[in-house]
Amino acid sequence: MSLVEHDPAHRLWLLRTLSTAYAFRLDAAHRPRHVHWGGPLTLEQATQIADRRNPTDSSFDEPGEERLELPAEGGAFFGVPALAVRFADGTSALEWTYAGHQIDSGTLVVRLRDRHYPLEASLYYRVHADTDVIERWTLLRHLGSEEPISLLRTDSASWTFPRRAGARLSRTSGAWSAETGLYREPLPIGETTLTSRRGVPSHQVNPWVMLDAGDATETHGEVWSTALAWSGSWRITVERSHTGRVTWTGGFGHENVSWRLMPGESWETPVFAGLYSDGGFGETSRSWHAYVRAHVLPHPGELRPVVYNSWEATGWDVDEPTEKALAAAAAVLGAELFVMDDGWFGDRSGDTAGLGDWIANAERFPAGLAPLVDDVHARGMQFGIWVEPEMVNPDSDLYRAHPDWVLHMANRERTTLRNQLVLNFARHDVADWAHKWLDTLVGEYGIDFLKWDMNRAFTEAGWPDAGEDASRLWIDHVRAVHALLDRLRADHPHLRIQACAGGGGRIDLASLARTDEVWASDNTDAADRITIQHGYGQVYPPGTMSAWVTDSPNPLTGREAPLSFRFHVAMAGALGLGGDLPRWDASELREAAAFVALYKEIRPVVQHGALYRLADPAESALTAVQYVLGDEVVVFFFRRPADYGRPLTPPRLAGLDPAARYRDQDGAVHHGAVLLSHGLDVDLPGSGYGSALVRLTRIE
Repeated sequence: MSLVEHDPAHRLWLLRTLSTAYAFRLDAAHRPRHVHWGGPLTLEQATQIADRRNPTDSSFDEPGEERLELPAEGGAFFGVPALAVRFADGTSALEWTYAGHQIDSGTLVVRLRDRHYPLEASLYYRVHADTDVIERWTLLRHLGSEEPISLLRTDSASWTFPRRAGARLSRTSGAWSAETGLYREPLPIGETTLTSRRGVPSHQVNPWVMLDAGDATETHGEVWSTALAWSGSWRITVERSHTGRVTWTGGFGHENVSWRLMPGESWETPVFAGLYSDGGFGETSRSWHAYVRAHVLPHPGELRPVVYNSWEATGWDVDEPTEKALAAAAAVLGAELFVMDDGWFGDRSGDTAGLGDWIANAERFPAGLAPLVDDVHARGMQFGIWVEPEMVNPDSDLYRAHPDWVLHMANRERTTLRNQLVLNFARHDVADWAHKWLDTLVGEYGIDFLKWDMNRAFTEAGWPDAGEDASRLWIDHVRAVHALLDRLRADHPHLRIQACAGGGGRIDLASLARTDEVWASDNTDAADRITIQHGYGQVYPPGTMSAWVTDSPNPLTGREAPLSFRFHVAMAGALGLGGDLPRWDASELREAAAFVALYKEIRPVVQHGALYRLADPAESALTAVQYVLGDEVVVFFFRRPADYGRPLTPPRLAGLDPAARYRDQDGAVHHGAVLLSHGLDVDLPGSGYGSALVRLTRIE
């Protein structure tokens, strides 16, 4: 069965995914209009969905029920435009004529041209046979030879929520060290805009949304969701009309930022992917995870190594003897990757100086980095290092030599945040400089891993030399970062990279396409991490989420928690260690080594298995997450402090065969039907922080 079909008589296209269908058509004015997104349909069935009239239509509203696939000014459209342009004579309305289409396996391209002006828009759709995710993006071409066209808004796609009795929006909200808090709220009448104007996706909100009728649960109900593959500023606007229409549109950039499309030039937007599921929020998440592993990650089959990062042990006090001592301790615990964090380069004794001077500090590393790298490799670990290529301190040799390389505006102050400024990677000379020193660093020392950080938002995002095209830096900077990551990976196939932006400020599908894992938050407090990880896993798979076990009391929050609790929470993702190991006593070190060994046994299930969220941490003091891979099952139970004596309902397991039996790590046998209907009792004494890990193996 073809993934994409076309009915010329009805001017309709049907896209099939693993278990859903998507359809749209051209109306009499050649405007693409949405027809269906949901359960499977045949092409004949899709043609039976007629253009419907809304009984409340008037001369003050857009007629009909079918919404535009890429709404733009022109005709009776009064909603949020996905595409806004201005031609040289001031005209901004668009009138399309159909210019043909192309189907290549699972990719559909529909071309539209303006009836008068030299603008062509190609609407791209891509589907895969093994996923329900639909990838959409847009390509604009200037077909003329004279005046530029102003691009005021260029979204990747618009999506339509079918008419339902209600509408609810799911999204994240947060801040530094409190990322990915999950919110599910009734969608208000009007326009709800989620956006980042910071140059990165941001800690405050992540570029995805989910829509349901207000009746979906973790295990049941229809959910429509979309995620933007872009690592810079973005905007998604969800619109709900008084008459019940719900649509949303999204793409890169934000308000008051525009670009010029020059004659002969093309402008391509990032992928804005969509997914429909009738299995509730849980199945929605599992479908996104499977898609990311199959079609986004560069090395999806790999297992993420157990990392040790030196930051919380040393802070800025980095030198060769200290790092070697930490590497020795980490190797004993079973770490597989040792990462030296900030403080190894230039005049870097704090955050006020040195960024941009990427040469090892001669006093701290008198023979360079080679002795440390060799020592780490000799202990059987990979070596990783922290870098922040996009930043510079004003107190640095680089800035003194090239003050024009940073984002700045003429006749305006240069705001420093964290005592640093942002380098303008839209400049080819800056991007080339960054590639040169990174390529040398990785190649000369045989570095295996980069922790790529980015610790401040854009301010004064100008480029005086670029004139009218200065706003393009918002896009071109990110494209240059992507290109640099792609080039480094091509030149050094062994290199693996972690995406970080002060923790979770740069989490998106485009980052995951170029990196191997994400540092989800600078907050390593296990209690807070339960909530952070709950929100992260709504779209992104646990195997991409680096999580550390650090000291107690926690360096950020001061909260104390048992070592077992800290390990269990971190083991629910890609396990890392970040504590001051020389201060741990012998019993803690033995316990830690045992947990690391145990994690290596269950790692394939956690990192590559299907995730089931068994309880919402916002609703219960006892929560649990479960992973299933083949016949293997891993369940983590977490309890946060609760009133003594308050009963805790054991979460029911999921994703099991009710007719099968499962043996746990202690030899006890459980019937699948009982686990699914009554859960599993675990011993969590006391009322403070407690946790448990249960391993199950299907035996028949």
